[in-house]
Amino acid sequence: MRKEVLTWHDVDALIDHLIPQFDVAFDAMVMISRGGIVPGGMLAEALNLTHILMAAVDFPAQMAMERAKLVAWPKFIQFPEEHLLADRRTLIVDDVWGSGRTMTAVRARVEAAGGVPYTCVLHFNPHRSLFGALRPDFYAAVTDAYIVYPWEIDRGPDKVLASPAGVG
Repeated sequence: MRKEVLTWHDVDALIDHLIPQFDVAFDAMVMISRGGIVPGGMLAEALNLTHILMAAVDFPAQMAMERAKLVAWPKFIQFPEEHLLADRRTLIVDDVWGSGRTMTAVRARVEAAGGVPYTCVLHFNPHRSLFGALRPDFYAAVTDAYIVYPWEIDRGPDKVLASPAGVG
């Protein structure tokens, strides 16, 4: 699979491409952890949204068959209470729509809570999507590559040097 490493400048350009697409005023945003946190924050600032919520979704990692893994039910580790979503036009943000499972699961939960969901990603990969013609409501780019965002660079505690004296 082709790999594409993005810069912060690339991400700014993607955000700038998304903003004019929005043809509705949103009342709330649900950022999908972890990929949607950075683009969600950038969009929240640009759109002046203050009702910001978080969703964390997990799909079973260990399954006997790959096919069974794709149809597994999601586990919601964190999700907003229904009253926080009811009657709100809610922008759901993630970094990428690959298989589409996470975004469609969150979209269904927002809708079940009485919210009006709109899905948004930086990258849409129609070649990996499990949902046929279904696609995000808003996306900045179509890709078939594995995208590495600037916030995903390897910064683990074993990679960061000790700070110089007086710094930190």
